Amino acid sequence: MRLTIKNVSHRYDQVEALRDINLAIEPGEVVALIGPSGCGKSTLLSIIGGMLAPSSGDVLIDDQAKPEGCLNPLTYVFQDFALLPWRTVAGNISLVLEDHPLSKSERDVRIEEVLAQTNLSDFRDAYPKQLSGGMKQRVGIARALAVRPAVLLMDEPLSALDAQTRILLLDEFSDLFARTGMTAVYVTHNLNEAVRLAHRVVALRRRPGTIKEIHSIDIPIQDRREGMHELVSHEQALWNLIRDEAIAADKELENVA
Repeated sequence: MRLTIKNVSHRYDQVEALRDINLAIEPGEVVALIGPSGCGKSTLLSIIGGMLAPSSGDVLIDDQAKPEGCLNPLTYVFQDFALLPWRTVAGNISLVLEDHPLSKSERDVRIEEVLAQTNLSDFRDAYPKQLSGGMKQRVGIARALAVRPAVLLMDEPLSALDAQTRILLLDEFSDLFARTGMTAVYVTHNLNEAVRLAHRVVALRRRPGTIKEIHSIDIPIQDRREGMHELVSHEQALWNLIRDEAIAADKELENVA
């Protein structure tokens, strides 16, 4: 599925959050959105996903390349796991399938498929209180994959996790994107996550958010490893892009506090 973001701007009352965003996201491409706090990354993701109508501009969707069996073309993975505590792992995944015209056997096939994809097959009958943070996020990812989305929209999915779990899930995300060729838009404050996962990294300026630069990373995702010299160089280049505005945004937050 190809997404075209055309002249998108957005205001919250008197606050201009985004101004004149133009971006095309190609099928099979992972695009990361970075920038200082308050630059409109999550706002832009909400507009792309249809959760928020832009003040002006359009998001155009070419759905000719939807995966077979796609139930929801645009699907979110949030920072908050948002699992129902009274449902098992399989029950939480089943939740997104129950409003669709699928038989029980069809739902079961999808559930088993995504449990295997996310290394959760042995935990299908566990409840959220029995899972670590990393395992809960795997359930959130499995739930998103169950609808066979064309585009995965990810809003800081690793920010609530400890460093070790984050690295493990980065490896799993990398494998998922390389194996499936899935299209994804990934919002993050973490530059290491951006260079590990994205084909292109879009750096936004401070409010109003505008595109400062689009940084391409040509290393195949499946070949990227933690600590690679080439990735460190890309990470430094991204920090150089946003450093001054990130420092200014941080000072602004301190003054508010």
